[in-house]
Amino acid sequence: MPTTHSRARVATLCAAALTFSGLAVTGILAAQPAAAADPAGYQNVRINEVTSSDNDTVELYNTGSTAVSISGWNMSDDSFSAQSFSPSSSTIQAGGFVTFNSPKGLGDSDKLVIYTSGGTVVDRVEWATDKAKPAMARCGGDGTGAWVTGTSAATFGSANAAGCPSSLPAASKVRINEVTSNGSDTVELYNGGTSSVSVSSWKYVDGDTGHSAAKISSSSPSATSIPAGGYVTFDSTIGLGDNDSAFLIDGSGNAVDSVTWATDAAKPSDERCADGSGWFQTATTATLGSANSCAGGGGTTGGTTTGGTTTGGTTGTTTGGSTTGGTGGQPGQLLGGGGSLTSGCTPEAPSGSHSTPSGTLAWPGGQDVTIADNVCAFTTSTGPEGRDVSGLVFDPSNPSVLWAVKNKNWLFKLVKSNGKWIPDSSWAAKGKQIRFSGGSGEPDSEGVTIGANGHLYVTSERDNTKNTAPKDTVMEFDPAATGSTLSPLHQWDMTSQFPQLDTGDKDDANLGFEGVGYVPDSWLTSNGWVDPLTGAAYNPANYPLHGSGLFFAGLEWDGTLHVYGLNSNGTFTTFGAISTGKTSVMDVTFDAVTQRIVASCDNTCGETHTFMKVNASGAIVPDVTYTNPAVMPADNLEGFALAPAATCVNGSREAVWSDDGIYGFGSKTSSNGHALYTGTFPC
Repeated sequence: MPTTHSRARVATLCAAALTFSGLAVTGILAAQPAAAADPAGYQNVRINEVTSSDNDTVELYNTGSTAVSISGWNMSDDSFSAQSFSPSSSTIQAGGFVTFNSPKGLGDSDKLVIYTSGGTVVDRVEWATDKAKPAMARCGGDGTGAWVTGTSAATFGSANAAGCPSSLPAASKVRINEVTSNGSDTVELYNGGTSSVSVSSWKYVDGDTGHSAAKISSSSPSATSIPAGGYVTFDSTIGLGDNDSAFLIDGSGNAVDSVTWATDAAKPSDERCADGSGWFQTATTATLGSANSCAGGGGTTGGTTTGGTTTGGTTGTTTGGSTTGGTGGQPGQLLGGGGSLTSGCTPEAPSGSHSTPSGTLAWPGGQDVTIADNVCAFTTSTGPEGRDVSGLVFDPSNPSVLWAVKNKNWLFKLVKSNGKWIPDSSWAAKGKQIRFSGGSGEPDSEGVTIGANGHLYVTSERDNTKNTAPKDTVMEFDPAATGSTLSPLHQWDMTSQFPQLDTGDKDDANLGFEGVGYVPDSWLTSNGWVDPLTGAAYNPANYPLHGSGLFFAGLEWDGTLHVYGLNSNGTFTTFGAISTGKTSVMDVTFDAVTQRIVASCDNTCGETHTFMKVNASGAIVPDVTYTNPAVMPADNLEGFALAPAATCVNGSREAVWSDDGIYGFGSKTSSNGHALYTGTFPC
């Protein structure tokens, strides 16, 4: 729950210093300007999937926020001039798909180019022999993901995720990340993977189809590889125009990535927001060789926040002392909410606000956020004020279910109704109380996760009937158990590991286990995690009673993650602590889509989410940190959950936040009295 910390705490923020090579060669040839007939938003249309078998189908996807007319557009391959095609629709809606069959067929190894009716190149994709069978598709996000050969049936007309392989090659993490057309014509590549990628044989080309592709390694000084999490820049030897494209091709002739920009959109630069994953927007300041600023620019007017609702362009909105950007200039609005506070429902203003740490990236998903619960929905007999909703987790076996815990010993099973998350009346219309072992006490329930056995694991940092003393525990509950009160099947008590919390001060006792996430052994072993107890690669067989995964508990006191094997006999194995680079942690989740552990922090850390990876040395370290969408309040948002891959639609899935204080933007705003917010995050 929100608290004013009783003492100053020092946490070390992990900031990786990234180096890069500047490859300086001046561009000497610019592409011709686009024809006047080019429709608004044409540069947001991407080739998203293609097959060279049977009907030779092509899918286009619109990454932008407005519909784009493709009337009169043409296509060509590697051997014939541009020809018209018959799309399934003459307009691509925002976030929508259009398909067509190639009028001339597509070869086993070929090239596909899409043109506007005025002859401007929109996008281009190339593939080597049999790489487009059954289909070659963007995986990891429609319109933005890596080009990968599908492993199952094609998914034309719908999101690609269902046809993508379960794991992607290391090279798929390399993206064109920033590009300029200001004279130096510089291109930046970013490697979002966990290992370096050789680019010694890779090539690039611009939107002029008369140009031959140039080798990256032929630039001077030569670039031959990109380190994990690193950047490489080079100046194009074939020039980049005011409106142009850049296409990246690997050594086998397969497309890697592409970007197209309209007139002046790459001045000072066109940058991906966020690094390696989001779509492009015009930057305010070029940041070649380092993390993109994502502050917005290119003449787009920044939005202004009034009463919790953002109006206008929102490519730049100031939150928590740090400027964060929108995605592709799309507007952001806070939707829904409202309603009168019920008797005894008393919102609590946030405490402990701090600015967003440097290096934090803008939210990579949609900028619109919707208030997703009824006003004062979580009033209970032990917390009639309706506050204190904390940890959240989607049920992986049933993603239409969201589990939530309320600090004063309540567990809720939530389901969607008319766009809102409400308590499932068939389970418990007003939630179920949870107890410690033996049916005693009131757990200060803060975090919740789901183990491989389908059971709920809840963390508590103290007993609310004795709230000056810590009680840092993990409890296992069977959600199928009957009755209005649940007692744990097992309980593991780690209180003695944190003597700094046992001072007799209730605020110190309230800085314990705030979140918990279940992390499968398969992820730890496949990513080469080094067991700190043995100094060797983690071997689950060394711990026969722990099940099939470990539990990562987030400590609010200092932002560390504490790793445990929870044994079936009631004992536990401690694997030590991991720094998140944050001053606090409020929720922890394992996201199977991004293959990352996510440590979330509320306004104490500027409303941020740090995605953790296993590095080349086998240690779990911060990878990238995002802040919340700019339209959200800077409150004690203690819960955070990302929906599973099965829910992905058009490259996005649901993200949910919980406000521990139901304060929103305060009295007389639509958000006051509400706990849950919902938005989108890339697949």
